[in-house]
Amino acid sequence: MEVFNTIFLAIFLLFASLANAKVHEHEFVVQATPVKRLCNTQMSITVNGQFPGPTLEINNGDTLVVKVINKARYNVTIHWHGVRQIRTGWADGPEFVTQCPIRPGESYTYRFTINGQEGTLWWHAHSSWLRATVYGALIIHPKEGDAYPFTKPKRETPILLGEWWDANPIDVVRQATQTGAAPDISDAYTINGQPGDLYKCSSKGTTIVPIDSGETNLIRVINAALNQPLFFTIANHKLTVVGADASYVKPFTTNVLVLGPGQTTDVLIQGDQPPSRYYIAGRAYQSAQNAAFDNTTTTAILEYKSSPCPAKGGANIRPIMPSLPAYNDTNTVTSFSKSFRSLRNVEVPNEIDEDLFFTIGLGLNNCPSNFNSNQCQGPNGTRFTSSMNECVFCTS
Repeated sequence: MEVFNTIFLAIFLLFASLANAKVHEHEFVVQATPVKRLCNTQMSITVNGQFPGPTLEINNGDTLVVKVINKARYNVTIHWHGVRQIRTGWADGPEFVTQCPIRPGESYTYRFTINGQEGTLWWHAHSSWLRATVYGALIIHPKEGDAYPFTKPKRETPILLGEWWDANPIDVVRQATQTGAAPDISDAYTINGQPGDLYKCSSKGTTIVPIDSGETNLIRVINAALNQPLFFTIANHKLTVVGADASYVKPFTTNVLVLGPGQTTDVLIQGDQPPSRYYIAGRAYQSAQNAAFDNTTTTAILEYKSSPCPAKGGANIRPIMPSLPAYNDTNTVTSFSKSFRSLRNVEVPNEIDEDLFFTIGLGLNNCPSNFNSNQCQGPNGTRFTSSMNECVFCTS
């Protein structure tokens, strides 16, 4: 009888959980949209005419159904970055890996369920460099009735860090492939699609993040840049890290975040500073010597609701600028990375069955004899090439 009761209770809880789960349906129209940045207008590929694209919000246990209609001139797929595709691998999105691309004029519907993940992830195009502009946040809240394992925030704000080229990103990567040279570096970094007022023609669109005195707010930071690890900080405010990549972590406090491309970090901030305007800033971490990179700084503004109103002259108050690490400050990166701990004790395997060692690198190939000089514009007439364990295409 006791075994029967246990089984009955388990079945009841399962059906109760399924009863609370919801299905969220969305439609993504991939299309060219005029986007003006840095004084120039580009016909950028976007979702539903938005840059960045729509923020999707669901609860742990919910199902997401997204119909993607491709009205652009390029093939496209959508990848749900960090989602554990349990028995739905065909919904993962990498082009020519889990699916054929969605051709212009065609559509495809993704359907998958989020299980056991809470926090911040994101979605992006997984075809060539379309993800330079085709991306958005994916917010996973706790199951209905459950709470965060930290102070409930007054408000939540997603912050997407990105890269902007004053050109068509597809042309940028195609040129690199044709010439064998490194791709042109980006012209700006962005916060929620806006470069910020340190760049030309950008002050009016600078992203404003509201806060009020005494509030505890949750900032969901996503590095949507194509290639660049980024530092992130907010002037005069401590950042309490509570999650990363849709997993809760043991909270720790820091002045600066470091995010590699694709990574997310959830932080709590306190409205404990004098009411004013404070810069939110991001810039590159670049440790490779003699490698070109975009050494600019993107900004948004953390604005207290009780700070002087812009309409009454408050906009003339220059926001307070934070101190950012040097671009090659590896010590800060290492210290930040070592601060992560699991929120709970986790059992991990203690015995290793097999060791695997991989080296992923960027190297140089000599110019093939049938190539002309325009196709070999890497250092000293070579071509850049990526490799794994010193092989470009390896078989075993």
